[in-house]
Amino acid sequence: MNPILNDIHPLRHWLPNGADFLKISGPCSAETPEQVEEMMQALTKVPGLHYVRFGVWKPRTRPNSFEGNGNPALEWLRDSARRTGLPQMVEVANHTHVEAALKAGIEALWIGARTTVNPFSVQNIADALKGIDVPIFVKNPISPDLPLWLGALERVHASGIRKLVAVHRGFTSYDAHPYRNAARWEIPLQLKGMIPELPVICDPSHIAGRRDLVPEVAQKALDFGMQGLMVESHPNPEFAWSDAAQQLNVRDLNAFWSGLEYASTTGPSAEFNDRLWALRKLIDSLDEDLLNVLARRMEYTREIGQHKADHNITLFQLERWNEILSTRTQRAEELGLDAEFVRTMWMDMHQRGLEIQARAVESARRVEPPVME
Repeated sequence: MNPILNDIHPLRHWLPNGADFLKISGPCSAETPEQVEEMMQALTKVPGLHYVRFGVWKPRTRPNSFEGNGNPALEWLRDSARRTGLPQMVEVANHTHVEAALKAGIEALWIGARTTVNPFSVQNIADALKGIDVPIFVKNPISPDLPLWLGALERVHASGIRKLVAVHRGFTSYDAHPYRNAARWEIPLQLKGMIPELPVICDPSHIAGRRDLVPEVAQKALDFGMQGLMVESHPNPEFAWSDAAQQLNVRDLNAFWSGLEYASTTGPSAEFNDRLWALRKLIDSLDEDLLNVLARRMEYTREIGQHKADHNITLFQLERWNEILSTRTQRAEELGLDAEFVRTMWMDMHQRGLEIQARAVESARRVEPPVME
């Protein structure tokens, strides 16, 4: 557990009725007063919604893209909130955004992935949050950098924010197919393991990138025990001014939420828990065997490095490496294993093995200084 973040308020302490699951939806962008009002009225028909999300300032890759309506959009949100009573949240990227949003009565803020990557920007926001008691949501950085994500959370926490939520929205990748962003579920799960009190929710819209894939990503997030979803929706998603492909039609939201299966974090019976315990013990035993085999493999790797050093042979042998990849992935497929998983694992082991062999070569090349008499 991270001692710096040991006093975060659980969701049940600040969500209505002691809820421990966050439901968030809304369009990528606040486009017009009419669109905002239509969206807000439609979302009054979605039971249990905690926040309506709107993009007011949009950090875009290209300068000619729609970058949001800024402060005027906050007025549209404030007027619509008065009529519907729905709490709203917006993305902020600097202290002026924070000040303007809070002045407009926005009830929660989120820090986007493009901002999380920059500690200076996060600190600028954190400084503006001192003395403020509103929920702050921090999305993961666009790169799979857990320390950077953790650092952003720590900066916001240091400003006095205790209603703090991490949002997993995936990571930019050239090979995220079929999704827009690589999910890399192990990273948010590792964050949760480090800080058990920290609520971690998922933004399946940005991971999926396509509305037809949003439900399966959302279900996977629930299967991993995430405590909420931030789902993009729009009255007419095909004509949305930004991220049109990934937004659900707001009229389909109730069907979306009801179609998800919400798994329990605890076993339903003593028999279930006993069986789970037994299976986990089997896994523990196999893991012990794996570690022992891995230790022996690395010992042989050191011997190979020493043997190469003694005969002045290059560390990397292309023919041998191609043989390893071919035979191991073929055997993995025969055993019903995922060949790409095995390939990645062996590439990691090979890289580590080369580092071990390199140290053996460096050690062999050291020349002891002559003894002075």
